[in-house]
Amino acid sequence: MDFNVKKLASDAGVFFTRAVQYTEEKLGQAEKTELDAHLENLIARADCTKNWTDKIFRQTEVLLQPNPSYSSWTSPVINDFDQTGARIEEFFYEKLDRKIPSRITNAELLGQYMQDAAKDFGPGTPYGSTLITVGDYQKRLGGAEREFLQTSAINFLTPLRNFLEGDWKTISKERRLLENRRLDLDVCKARLKKAKLAEAKAAAEHELRVAQTEFDRQAEVTRLLLEGISSTHVNHLRCLHEFVEAQAAYYTQCHKHMQDLQKELSSANGDTFPNAFAVNASTSGVSTGPSPLSSATLPGASSPSRPPNPSNALEPSTLKIEEVKPPATGTRKAKVLYDYDAADTSELSLLADELITVYTVPGMDPDWLIGERGNQKGKVPVTYLELLS
Repeated sequence: MDFNVKKLASDAGVFFTRAVQYTEEKLGQAEKTELDAHLENLIARADCTKNWTDKIFRQTEVLLQPNPSYSSWTSPVINDFDQTGARIEEFFYEKLDRKIPSRITNAELLGQYMQDAAKDFGPGTPYGSTLITVGDYQKRLGGAEREFLQTSAINFLTPLRNFLEGDWKTISKERRLLENRRLDLDVCKARLKKAKLAEAKAAAEHELRVAQTEFDRQAEVTRLLLEGISSTHVNHLRCLHEFVEAQAAYYTQCHKHMQDLQKELSSANGDTFPNAFAVNASTSGVSTGPSPLSSATLPGASSPSRPPNPSNALEPSTLKIEEVKPPATGTRKAKVLYDYDAADTSELSLLADELITVYTVPGMDPDWLIGERGNQKGKVPVTYLELLS
């Protein structure tokens, strides 16, 4: 009991002298031992690494943490509680070192809803059969998403978390210990300056030597740990490459699934829902080939490159632009998205944001339309237009 009391009193005394030294340094009333420039640079680099790793980790966690999905209709408020509960569940699984059970993704849930709805609407109806098809592909997208989330969590999030919760805590502990050793060293220096008697000076010099030795030893330990930040960067670089590869594979899968879905829907519903241009073309004797609508550029996209202008953009070759007449039906209004300079007299120059009338003629290349502005007329590229009506 006496030993514990003495130790407590000694620790309290050390803490008090450090606090006094720290306060006097802040007030400019005491000298402070500065760390060498190399160590200061290592500390600054480590702080920078920790701060950005923490931000990247948290934002990646937000990206990879989907809103939990459950097989019941829920309100946004309930979903917020569900999401919190899911994260608490994941926390306990991690602490128990057990595998987190896979949770259905939003896309998979949507796919299931679509297929359940198809049963009620009638799987043999056009709408019902399409819901079944789209629902199946939504489930495929959800499966690809779940695989991406799991791979990214293991290969990218886990190494970042290990650094923040492991290596960085060790570095922070040793840095705090170094700061304490520095304060002890400066306290001993101050005592030596204040010592008047020879006996007091000798004792102060001995304390200073001990404090200097402990400070140097701790500075070396801290330096070695901080130099390990370089290997941390190398490890995180490798993990970043793996994350990008997983992300690229995921988006490639999604792109393929959506292309397959579009082809399947086009094959199944093409005769039922022809596009607007094809309907208009069929009523005006115009070819029902590929619709220019599918190539129209969406608003906000970057300016496309000039499309090819094949010699057979208009057939027969004897047909002249000025002789082309608009069909009775099938004309559309279009907004020009980007400036376009005509390559020859058969084309119409365009100014961004202006409105023109467009239509197609038999045998015309699907990448081009006939555009009219007042009494001016010429071929215009579809990718420079937003079709309005």
